[in-house]
Amino acid sequence: MDVKAESAPPTDTPGFELPEPFLGWFASRGWRPRAHQLDLLAATSAGRSMLLIAPTGAGKTLAGFLPSLTELTARGKPKPGSAQGQSLHTLYISPLKALAVDIERNLARPVEEMGLPIRIETRTGDTPQSKRARQRSHPPDILLTTPEQVSLLIASGHAERLFKDLRFVIFDELHSLSASKRGHLLSLALARLRRLAPGLRSIGLSATVADPAELQRWLVPQPPDGEDLAGLITVEGGASPIITILDTAERIPWSGHSTRYAVPDIYATIKDHRTTLIFVNTRSQAERLFQELWAINDDSLPIALHHGSLDTSQRRRVEAAMGRNELRAVVATSTLDLGIDWGDVDLVIHVGAPKGASRLAQRIGRANHRMDEPSRAILTPSNRFEVLECQAAIDANYVGAQDTPSAGAGALDVLAQHVLGMAAAAPFSADELYREVTSANPYSTLDRDRFDKVIEFVATGGYALKSYERYARIRKRADGLWRISNPQVAQQYRLNIGTIVESPMLNVRMVSQKSGKTSGRGGPTLGKVEEYFLETLTQGDTFLFSGKILRFEGIRENECLVSRAWDQDPKVPAYAGGKFPLSTYLAERVRAMIADPEEWRALPTQVSDWLRIQQDVSQLPGRDDLLIETFPRAERFFMVMYPFEGRMAHQTLGMLMTRRLERLRARPLGFVATDYSLAIWGLEDLGAMIAGGRLDLSELFDEDMLGDDLDAWLDESWLLKRTFRNCAVISGLIERRHPGKEKTGRQVTVSADLIYDVLRSHEPDHILLQATRADAAAGLLDIHRLGAMLKRIKGHIQHRALTQISPLAVPIMLEIGREPVVGEAHESILAEAADDLLAEARGNN
Repeated sequence: MDVKAESAPPTDTPGFELPEPFLGWFASRGWRPRAHQLDLLAATSAGRSMLLIAPTGAGKTLAGFLPSLTELTARGKPKPGSAQGQSLHTLYISPLKALAVDIERNLARPVEEMGLPIRIETRTGDTPQSKRARQRSHPPDILLTTPEQVSLLIASGHAERLFKDLRFVIFDELHSLSASKRGHLLSLALARLRRLAPGLRSIGLSATVADPAELQRWLVPQPPDGEDLAGLITVEGGASPIITILDTAERIPWSGHSTRYAVPDIYATIKDHRTTLIFVNTRSQAERLFQELWAINDDSLPIALHHGSLDTSQRRRVEAAMGRNELRAVVATSTLDLGIDWGDVDLVIHVGAPKGASRLAQRIGRANHRMDEPSRAILTPSNRFEVLECQAAIDANYVGAQDTPSAGAGALDVLAQHVLGMAAAAPFSADELYREVTSANPYSTLDRDRFDKVIEFVATGGYALKSYERYARIRKRADGLWRISNPQVAQQYRLNIGTIVESPMLNVRMVSQKSGKTSGRGGPTLGKVEEYFLETLTQGDTFLFSGKILRFEGIRENECLVSRAWDQDPKVPAYAGGKFPLSTYLAERVRAMIADPEEWRALPTQVSDWLRIQQDVSQLPGRDDLLIETFPRAERFFMVMYPFEGRMAHQTLGMLMTRRLERLRARPLGFVATDYSLAIWGLEDLGAMIAGGRLDLSELFDEDMLGDDLDAWLDESWLLKRTFRNCAVISGLIERRHPGKEKTGRQVTVSADLIYDVLRSHEPDHILLQATRADAAAGLLDIHRLGAMLKRIKGHIQHRALTQISPLAVPIMLEIGREPVVGEAHESILAEAADDLLAEARGNN
């Protein structure tokens, strides 16, 4: 929150006036409060909860704090020992630790300059235990904190005293808090805060919102019938951002996620600007780009790295250096993309496609953090399809389109964690807690039967586990209230709070495979692979790793067991990818752009030429069509399709499609998926099967594949078992941390696997298995999106039988057999392969 930038002169001022000393402070700097700042102050003074949607630099953070600052100033300094000083007045909740620290730094200045009797402190996971204890006994007026810390505080025996006089709770970047399990837990915490402080007013702040009404419901208690909405203030205007795609003489890669080709251009751009923020989508990309920039940093420019895995002290040093304008560039992940305003950032470079219009708007707003000055950003696509995605994101930004995800129904594993926390705070009545929980918007439709099953789960672990004493975490007293079983349960709860479960890497260990059985503990470890990739495999699937084609034998504890495969075609060869899924909105825009040659003029020549060649050689997919191309190559037969629905949906589609083709005797060997396309190959001529009527595309892509085929695949894969582990950890059934020690990933996995097998056999409708299936369908499988795609393409499937590869298929063909190995030599080989494939597509060989 930059006070000077956010308090620039408004276009008009309503009748509501700021009190002194605020008016004098604004006037002494030649400023006036903006209209929306005063409107928000007037609405909250009248007792309303409010949502403020405003563009970057419009002063929304200052607007959010003005009600608290003015009320605290009018109250004056509490007398020592008075009850007034024993409770918090305002909670500010941020999605990022760094944002809370930044707000404290910027808010302290006007408070000090006006001499306001207000004490402000932060509380995050980095706050020392001694300071946290002092905050409970002698709380500040304003506490700046994170969702996890709020859940800890309301589960404390001090909660009633600490929050009884709470007047305001401010949610910064509310859109990013609400649409996740983290947001579900926070909504339950808000419901408890409203019970502890009945006069509480909520203030939501956001710059990017697709559905304001959803956030308005989130901020206020929902009645048993109907809905209530917080008030809404929307600030229009603001300077339009200036966004371009990197202008480079280098050739844009056909595939992959490396932007090595652009590093010299990125470095030259850094030299031409004061401070540049460089955003990437994953921590590994951040590390790689940072090293590549330092390798060519002949001018010794101060360039830093910032992401969540770095030590706290290192992150704080980077943040302090940014605040002092000592850095020329910072390579960062999402740790810096929300609301933070450090230093004189005059450019944002986004490396890789943004995957969402709202995410791009959020990130480019970090440059020129002022409403009346345009943010400047350069997008650097990793491959040619990403050029289209980047252009689609630019178009979306200029029309103000948003694609923030919906919050969805409240997760049951999160509810179980909250129930345990409420028991740790004080004995509770199930009836009262049900009314409280269903006042939270994500849980407003939760029926009583399911709520009672969650209570039973926390009390016994469920029917199949009730004989084990360690799962009895709460007990019912004679008066009907629920309490914790013993003090150690509360201690364990506080050590394991939260909904963020890191996805681990698994060791890939070679084992011998004889007579169809895996023998022995295994041989050498070949390296580590992301678990999310392995959990989609079934026994017998093959993939390329460490220069070998490996056969997947299974997962034992925290190891992936493989044997050597001697066939030449790995079934699922590519597993590298971006962290974020491609949004539905951008996918639709990319399809529309490809279908309209008039839009190609905005694209780089090498990309528009590629599309024109595709049009000549084959055809381009229509906006609502599914283009399927079949062609032979290297003694294999390929089917390439272009759904543009994101990697997760395509991965699921590939798994299901190969099962169907197997039944049709098409002898599929494998598939590969990207955000944009899916390729399947086999030993049978798929084009001839379609032409001869042996393969009906409308039947192949029927929606019924999401029924029995999906269930059968899930039963064979490890995906549900791994998803269950996360649900078990979040619900508190399995504890990662114990006093003075932490379970290894292997120990957590072993515990989860044993419980999963027991529940599937003896209690298949267990509440955690329900949560597991819901998580898998919504996240890892993207079932809703896949179902919408299958419905969209009905009657719109276009098949082209080709004699050779098409230009549009070149990127995905390069993914086949590719490992995530980076390096100049590897990229040169890929470039040569791309040239050969394109020449083949044009019929030049």
